[in-house]
Amino acid sequence: MTRVHSFRSWILVVAAVLLVAAPARAQQTAEKPFEPQVGQAGKDVVWVPTPQALVDKMLDMAKVTPQDFVMDLGSGDGRTVITAAKRGARALGVEFNPKMVELSRRNAETAGMTARATFQEGDLFQADLSKAHVITMFLLPSINMKLRPKILELRPGTRIVSNTFSMEDWNADETQTISGDCSSWCTALLWIVPAKVDGTWKLGQTPLVLKQEFQMLSGTLGSTAITNGRVRGSEVTFTAGNANYSGQMEGNTIKGMVKGGPGGSFTATR
Repeated sequence: MTRVHSFRSWILVVAAVLLVAAPARAQQTAEKPFEPQVGQAGKDVVWVPTPQALVDKMLDMAKVTPQDFVMDLGSGDGRTVITAAKRGARALGVEFNPKMVELSRRNAETAGMTARATFQEGDLFQADLSKAHVITMFLLPSINMKLRPKILELRPGTRIVSNTFSMEDWNADETQTISGDCSSWCTALLWIVPAKVDGTWKLGQTPLVLKQEFQMLSGTLGSTAITNGRVRGSEVTFTAGNANYSGQMEGNTIKGMVKGGPGGSFTATR
C-alpha cells in the first residue's frame, strides 16, 4: 500500500506541475513577437516590403528635409517612416493591420525614433492627407487611381513617391530605377502636385489661354501657340515664340520673368 500511495502521490505532483506549466507555455506562445510574412493578405493589398535602397531613393527624389511632414500609406513594418524620421522629418505611417502597427512601433523604438516616427491604425482612404508635404506609397495601380482625385486636391508642391506603380495617364515628373543588389521593386516614381492654372488670364493686355492636363500645359499667348508648358507645384513655365516665361502662381496671379523676346518681368491675372 505504501508503494501504491507513493506512486499516486507522484502522479498528483506531476499533474500539478503540468497544470502550472501549461498556462506558462501558452503565455509564452501568446507573447511571441509578431513576424510578418511576405505576401500576407491585407485589406487592399498583400504585404511586400520595399527594399531599403529604394526607400532611400524615394526619399532622395522627394528631397525630404527636417522641415517636412511625411506620410506613408500602407506603412507595413514602418521602414519608410523610420528612415524619414532618421533624416529629421516628422513622419506618420497609416496601416490597417494592427499587428503591423505594433511591429512598426517596436521598430521605431529600437531605432530611437519614436519622437518623430508615429503610426496609426486606419484605412488609407480615410486618412487626412492635407498636412503632408511628402506622401510615399507601395500600392497597386488600382489603389493609386482611387487615391488620385484626393491627391490632386492637395496643396500644390506636395511630393508623391510610389514604389513601381503608376497613376496611369498622370505621368510621373521623374522616374528612377536603382541597380546593384536590387532584383525586384526597384523603380521609384515622383509626382509634384500641380497648381490649377487652367483658364484664361491677362498678361498685360494680351490674353493668355492655358489648357492644363495634370502638369502639362498648352494654349496660346495672343495668337502665338504655347510650347514646353509645364506646372511644377506653383511654378509655371512655357515658351511663346522666342520668349521663355517662368513664374510663380499665387491665388489668381502669376508673377515671373521673361527670357528672350520682350524680356523683363511679367504679371498675369485671371
